[in-house]
Amino acid sequence: MPVTDHRVRLRAPITCLASPRHCASRPFAPSQVLLGVLATFHLHAACAQQADAADGAAPAQPTARTLPQVTVSASADKGEAPAAYAGGQVARGGRLGMLGDTTIMKSPFNLTSYTSELIQNQQSATVAEALSKDPSVRSTGLAGGNIDTYYIRGFPINEGNSGEIAFNGVYGIAPSYRVFTDYAERIEVLKGPAALLYGMSPNSGVGGVINVVPKRAGEDLTSFTASYASDTQFGGHLDVARRFGEDREWGIRVNGSYYNGDTTADNQSRKAPVGAIALDYRGKQLRASLDVLAQEERIDAPGRPFTIGAGLPVPAAPDGRRNVTQPWEYSKGREEAVLFRTEYDINDSLTAFAGAGGAWSRLDRVFGTTPSIINAQGDTLSTPTFYKFKVDRGTFDGGLRARFVTGPVRHAVTLQASAYSERFDRAFTSGTPVTSNIYNPVTQPAQNLPAPSTVPRLSATDLSGVALSDTMAFLDERVLLTLGVRQQRVRSRNYNQATGAVATSYDESATTPMVGVVVQPTQRWSVYANYIQGLSKGDVAPPTASNAGETFAPYKADQYEVGTKFDFGRFTTTLAAFQITKPTGALSNGVFSVSGEQRNRGLELNVFGEVVPRVRLLGGITLIDGEITKSATAANIGKTAIGVPEMQANLGAEWDLPWVAGLTLTGAMIYTGRQYVNQANTASLPAWTRFDVGARYTTKIGGKATTFRANILNVFDRDYWAGVTSWGGFSVAAPRTVLLSATVDF
Repeated sequence: MPVTDHRVRLRAPITCLASPRHCASRPFAPSQVLLGVLATFHLHAACAQQADAADGAAPAQPTARTLPQVTVSASADKGEAPAAYAGGQVARGGRLGMLGDTTIMKSPFNLTSYTSELIQNQQSATVAEALSKDPSVRSTGLAGGNIDTYYIRGFPINEGNSGEIAFNGVYGIAPSYRVFTDYAERIEVLKGPAALLYGMSPNSGVGGVINVVPKRAGEDLTSFTASYASDTQFGGHLDVARRFGEDREWGIRVNGSYYNGDTTADNQSRKAPVGAIALDYRGKQLRASLDVLAQEERIDAPGRPFTIGAGLPVPAAPDGRRNVTQPWEYSKGREEAVLFRTEYDINDSLTAFAGAGGAWSRLDRVFGTTPSIINAQGDTLSTPTFYKFKVDRGTFDGGLRARFVTGPVRHAVTLQASAYSERFDRAFTSGTPVTSNIYNPVTQPAQNLPAPSTVPRLSATDLSGVALSDTMAFLDERVLLTLGVRQQRVRSRNYNQATGAVATSYDESATTPMVGVVVQPTQRWSVYANYIQGLSKGDVAPPTASNAGETFAPYKADQYEVGTKFDFGRFTTTLAAFQITKPTGALSNGVFSVSGEQRNRGLELNVFGEVVPRVRLLGGITLIDGEITKSATAANIGKTAIGVPEMQANLGAEWDLPWVAGLTLTGAMIYTGRQYVNQANTASLPAWTRFDVGARYTTKIGGKATTFRANILNVFDRDYWAGVTSWGGFSVAAPRTVLLSATVDF
């Protein structure tokens, strides 16, 4: 067996037994065309595999077997992100929570890790913008709003003050309202529930996990980027990395940014300073890291999603430049966070790890409650309110990772204990209701709302648990079987803000298992399946119920998934079929019970890599049947769940012009099908398709590597409703937006 093959196997994600320091308009037409193209690529990959097997010939790309493989490291934070795949847009692998890093081909889940190169080339300032090319993810937040929210596989993520985005594998560190990309080396998306892998998410999300991998010092770097965004939003970003020590074991990475100016929305401006420091130590047995984040964002006249009055159809979308928020309203948030992680190799087969950190969010905002559209003419009604929020979070995890052999089976076992705490304080003062119109906004006289004098505690939540997993490798590591279970405890208290006394409390536990299997007939072809549960906080029966005060065990969402992945050198396609069922509670005939259920069944086809020299593709199609299968309201059974389109499709392409060295042309299509805004399915948002174009040019000026980028989003300036929240709020899309930047490496 070639030495290169031997090294690849030793670094397989879940099976590595070596020391971890050595591992580590016409809505359906574009979508139908894209589906046919991607299906053809997938079939071609399968046929190519069969041809190679039948002929006994070497693969078409003979060097693919010796390309760097980044697989399970059994490492909490080894400081090196998985290597990029051909084309540089996605990584060869990513993190599976407590299981550590894995390659795409050895993951029993649909996992995509987007690189800092893609983020920078798209000029994506936020995580929401960076995920615009993922067909399983939709951002439902308003472009000019103060919080980013998402749907993954048809279920909501990060709605409210929840901070459901993970940072370096744990919840409780990433900013609550908006996560900037300035400090992100990778943005990973794990599709589907992940209670075993990450623990219960803070706001009970079950559609998937977004994990931000922080930047680390690698090669010495000094880079500055100047940027511009419509209308007059200017910014600058400095990125500096250095390593020190006899063996360069000490590292520091500093990122600092400042953005200021007017946005595309009328009367709206935005100012955002962002800073991050990442320190790390990479010794022979000990590895450690410290991340410190601080960011602010002030938005004058911040946008808000809309709701619709009962019985009214959703009106045609207005021009995205129109802003019903009053010019004197604002949102000002500050986020700070720190995370320390360390691991120590007790011996070549046993590693201890631990991590601890916290985050602090402060938000002052003066803007109207969610504007309600009250008639067919688009008139709106909202009440300006001065809100003050304080959210404090803490997180801890620790445990052991062991690697050993029993007969022909290799094991990678992880034992983890984790804890998460959150305190949420809130106060507000309300003003006088104001009216406006989505097509012709009306400026109302400023209201001088007094700030709340105190900010009392509203709620507190504690999540704790213990998890155990074992990944077993059989048949020369061509078969991987992962078994795991987590015991999770959920404690929460809601407080009477006038007296400070506990009004209601919740204390329940649940056990969530996981089974995953990967079979690799060849190095380039994987077949996988998984069963895993998601966890949501159970309800407490409301005072109006005859069983008032009764607490219900945490709700368990069940996912069944099967899939296949083909990698033919420089281009990969993946196909997954999944079903997720999630129970819900409801009041019926005076009794509160677990009587509701949403079931999402879907197919995901993804494609990424370099299809031919100089041409890269990234995108795919997601088909979802989101159905209400149980409901206290009989008429809603069989209806489509809120915010779940039948089809989402994305296709991004890049072409390096052969006759102009350094010049790349880019384009993208994003399609979303119709979305309902209520469970009765009487009001919906029409399907929409958006097109983006761009170009970048890489050269040297004065001996310094320099890259110029230009992107135009929504190039045809289409007006459309972009997305729906789980509670039926919907947001208008941003108008045509021009992004320009220049990066110089010193």
